Order: sequence, then structure tokens, then C-alpha cells
Amino acid sequence: MDLEKLIGRVTKNEKELWFMCVMVGILMCNIVYRVTGLVSLTFFDCYAKLTKLQKMEWNNRGFSTFHAFVAAGGALYLLIWSDLFGEGSLDEPLSNRKSVLSDSMLGISIGYFLSDMGMILWYYPVLGGLEYLLHHVLSVFSIILSLISGQGQIYILMVLFTESTTPFVNLR
Repeated sequence: MDLEKLIGRVTKNEKELWFMCVMVGILMCNIVYRVTGLVSLTFFDCYAKLTKLQKMEWNNRGFSTFHAFVAAGGALYLLIWSDLFGEGSLDEPLSNRKSVLSDSMLGISIGYFLSDMGMILWYYPVLGGLEYLLHHVLSVFSIILSLISGQGQIYILMVLFTESTTPFVNLR
């Protein structure tokens, strides 16, 4: 099936939901970035001694960690506790199942990946090199492809659950 046919199957409501969730993801990153700075200034003496660039990296890791908790928690809920992928819960094959909540989770994650990618490009190479950009581009591409086709969300959610390792990477 070609891309035009796939996009033609997407409803106006789905497009609006995805756009709104991407914007929520971007807004979430902005808010958490700022809150991380305020909380860090209050609770970590070393934060005040950091350079402007080091504070930016610290705050970036703050919203990266926050997204990891949201993404891993949402994925765990959708994969394990919700009925979306439960055996016999729907007549659809597992690879074709989706919901408003799963679409929303994926849209928010696109917002996060775009925000982080923007910061990586703006401060290149302080926040990461080409491998980080490649990771983000492939993540956004795979999520968009899953949203547009309506397929494979179970697999994308499994990958988003691996975001649970991000806080450990950010502690380095």
C-alpha cells in the first residue's frame, strides 16, 4: 500500500489528536526542563556551581528522565494491564490493535523526541553526536509510520518500554 492511500485512511480526528499530543509532548519537555532547574537549584548545591552549558545538559537529562518514566509507564500499562493486547479481547490481530490512549502515548513521545533532537542540534555536539540524532530520527519515523498505518503499535510500545533504561544512562 502506498503512502498516499495510508494517509488517506487517517481520519481528521486522528490527525488532530496526534498533533495535539505532539504539542503536549513538546510543552511537557519545556515545563520539566524549567522545573528541573528550579528543583535542582533548591536541592543540589553543586547545581549553582555548574556553567550555563552544564546546567542546560543537567536540565535536558531531567526531561529525558521524565519522558522515560511516562513512556515506560504508559507502555507497561498498555501492554500488560489494559485489555488492548489481551488474548481474545478484540477480533483484530495483535499487530493491528490501537487505541486513543496508545495513539496519545506515541504522539507525546514524538513531541519528546523532537524537543530533544532540537536541543541536540542547537547545542551540537554537547548533548550527543550523530548516534543520538540517528536514534531520534529513527524513533520518530517508526512511530509516525505506526500511527499512519495503524499497525505495529504493540512493537513500538515494547521499544518505548525500553526507555526505562534512560534514567540509568542519564546518571552517568
